[in-house]
Amino acid sequence: MESVLIEKVIEGLKQLYDAVIEPNQVQVQKTRKDFDGDLTVVVFPFLKASKKGPEQTAEDLGNYIKEHVDEVIDFNVVKGFLNFSISAEYWLGVFNAISTTENYGHEQPNSGRTIMVEYSSPNTNKPLHLGHLRNNFLGYSVAEILKANGHKVVKTQIINDRGIHICKSMIAWQKFGNGETPESSGLKGDHLVGKYYVKFDQEHKKQVEIEVAQQVPRDTAEKSTPLMTQTIEMLQKWEAGDEEVRALWEKMNAWVYDGFAITYKTMGVDFDELYYESNTYLLGKDVVEEGLSKRQFYQKEDGSVWCDLDEVKLDPKLLLRSDGTSVYMTQDIGTAIERYKNHTDLSGLIYTVGNEQNHHFKVLFSILKKLGYSWADGCHHLSYGMIELPEGKMKSREGTVVDADDLMDMIVNDAKEMTQERGHIEGMSDDEKEALYSLIGLGGLKYFLLKVDPKKGMVFNPAESIDLNGNTGPFIQYAHARIQSLLAKAEKLGHAKSYDNVEINAKEQELIKTLNDYPAVVKEAGELYSPAILANYTYDLVKGFNNFFQTVNILREEDQQKLAFRLCLSETTGKVIKSSMLLLGVAVPDKM
Repeated sequence: MESVLIEKVIEGLKQLYDAVIEPNQVQVQKTRKDFDGDLTVVVFPFLKASKKGPEQTAEDLGNYIKEHVDEVIDFNVVKGFLNFSISAEYWLGVFNAISTTENYGHEQPNSGRTIMVEYSSPNTNKPLHLGHLRNNFLGYSVAEILKANGHKVVKTQIINDRGIHICKSMIAWQKFGNGETPESSGLKGDHLVGKYYVKFDQEHKKQVEIEVAQQVPRDTAEKSTPLMTQTIEMLQKWEAGDEEVRALWEKMNAWVYDGFAITYKTMGVDFDELYYESNTYLLGKDVVEEGLSKRQFYQKEDGSVWCDLDEVKLDPKLLLRSDGTSVYMTQDIGTAIERYKNHTDLSGLIYTVGNEQNHHFKVLFSILKKLGYSWADGCHHLSYGMIELPEGKMKSREGTVVDADDLMDMIVNDAKEMTQERGHIEGMSDDEKEALYSLIGLGGLKYFLLKVDPKKGMVFNPAESIDLNGNTGPFIQYAHARIQSLLAKAEKLGHAKSYDNVEINAKEQELIKTLNDYPAVVKEAGELYSPAILANYTYDLVKGFNNFFQTVNILREEDQQKLAFRLCLSETTGKVIKSSMLLLGVAVPDKM
């Protein structure tokens, strides 16, 4: 209908004022909810042609379009805004098309674009934490939304599996572990290794205090304790390829990967490719040295190599230390180049990383452009705000950061208690009940973290996330279950869902209009890398359905044509709810 209005506005301006305008000068938008109408044309750009005021221009144009467009049944003017009401017959036709479209809202996978989405990227010295939950849910959802927009997507992560922090866990286990393993302790592998990372910190602090008591400056003591000295030696041995150190590193990392796999399965996220820092940390050195020879970079007297970024108003960036070792930026430069070499069809690379790294990615992309890589324009930092729990709500096992496994377990348990109190799970097996508790708890957690614009920081309230009222995952999940219950009752009663023609009312028309928005919402969420757009659309859709459900007879409707249409409208709404929630990584139940 938007294209029809644009065409008729151009035609009307020509007929009324002998004015010629381009299609991009015609602004058509959804009518605001506080005004009557479906679609609005902004008339201010036409005043020069009409030589009239906005209200008179809108009246002229409104009368012309009402006369020449059968679907337009009325219009009203609010200052310079021309609001058109579209016929119920038109909206019924729209719904007929929606209800018969397979995989409605999704583009066919033929955009020709391949986009890599990086998320999670943990360290192998500790378990995943609360921040990783937002990161993983955000990255995974953006990847799924991009797929729905017809793009080929490669989900990836870079695992930080080397460096001094990894050696801290290794040395602590070696000294204090007494051969403890995940099997002997009953701990997940990532939790076991994290336990020794904490143990290192505890023992190191004790040794620092001993040295400080002996008049050693604290800064010096923190770098020279026996434990820290041994850790640095271990890192040097690792870099030299020492077989014993490498064997311990591989063993402990394997424990962590087994633990991560369990956590990712619970989260419901996956990856197509894995990169390991142990394989990539040397990438970029040759690039930097080549850039130095081409005078793209410069060298200081101490031998360190830097990049001048004054032209983009950024401070100079260190790329190689004076001893020739690389920094994280060097590695990121090399890894980005490697990814584009591995995927020659890659047209975009999205880094899902918290906003504390905003400056890092500005610098990275600027350096890649300076090196002449045109694809750097396709690199994007999906920056997100930090997430916190209400103070005192929950502490991790170490009392410092909130463990992802602990939080997910707690949310699922809360969902179990809430569901049991409601008591609508009769006839379900124990396995079905447990699956439902997980589905509600994790669905509530994901939805709560995704409904907020990624750029904003947020406070996550576990109890609020599984509330059955308000803008929550369980509220939406319950609507889907209600629809499935309705359809099951209709089938039991022998009601069909096919109809020939029917008059639709205002509530039905509003619901159809919201369903009609779904493809545009999926597209916008993909363009802005924002699952929040999709989440809040789904909430509005459910509110619209609930309004329809509570005010319109369905199973008690005597007119079989109307009954069949309303069943079909309910079924289609359920399909869109399920489709949209799956793009957020949230499953919806048939019974709840």
